[in-house]
Amino acid sequence: MQTKELLIYKIFDMTLTKNRFALRLLVIPALLLIPLIASQVSAEVNWSGLDFLVMGALLLAAISGVELVRYLFKEKKQRFFFGAVLLLALLLLWAEMAVGLFGSPLAGS
Repeated sequence: MQTKELLIYKIFDMTLTKNRFALRLLVIPALLLIPLIASQVSAEVNWSGLDFLVMGALLLAAISGVELVRYLFKEKKQRFFFGAVLLLALLLLWAEMAVGLFGSPLAGS
């Protein structure tokens, strides 16, 4: 009887995990709406289709990384540390691509 209950729990847990990931994926188009609307209102925001594609891929990688950190690390301290490292890497990469903090070939114009 315990095996059946354990199986039901695992299926329920997998369903919640998939739903949580799907809900987080909805954040990507919601965030990409901000520059889309801004580009319609202001001439200062000038994103091309490639900009939207790159930012969408960057957000997808970040969300997938968060899920991976949640899966791999069970202690809150580890999750916080690796989540913070992931967030810092995302912000540095985004800033480099936007304004070129370090002057690398990724730097935007």
